[in-house]
Amino acid sequence: MSTLIAYLAQKRRALLDRRARISLGELGPLTLKATATAEGRSGIRRIRVRDFQVITDSPPDFAGYDLGPSSPELQLGVLGSCLNHSFLIQAAALEVPIESIEVEVEATIDPRALSAGFETTPVYPKNISYVVKIASSAPEARIDELRAAVERACPILNLLRNPQTIVGRVALTSPIAVAAE
Repeated sequence: MSTLIAYLAQKRRALLDRRARISLGELGPLTLKATATAEGRSGIRRIRVRDFQVITDSPPDFAGYDLGPSSPELQLGVLGSCLNHSFLIQAAALEVPIESIEVEVEATIDPRALSAGFETTPVYPKNISYVVKIASSAPEARIDELRAAVERACPILNLLRNPQTIVGRVALTSPIAVAAE
């Protein structure tokens, strides 16, 4: 038995347990939090989420050291990860066997955005597309059902597809004192 197929059985048990906890009123809205800081002379950005850290950076032609993906690249990776996980969740829920799965996400971004002559060019990735490669013994109709379920349930896919209200503010803090040498 494939490790992934065994994992889907484990995922199904967890999914059914989670659904039961929701029905009992034990689970409700959760607050998610991430913090990003720019560090030292490198300017890398360290993202902290719970007890985890991810480094993002820029390529050398944009004053980076290429120590991690750029934020737009990371966003594509996040979409790919969420799609992959959503396929696993829905496969477990629908009992669709999956032996392997790989999600490729692609987009274009134009570094000329906002430059002279490119003032209306979007600064964000556009033409986002994905391909999911699945090895499964399920008939094509079941895979179509699986895809439809994923497209309804994938949080990041739906976040990107649907306009969001984002509220931001700047909190000015005191500068860090630098010791005289």
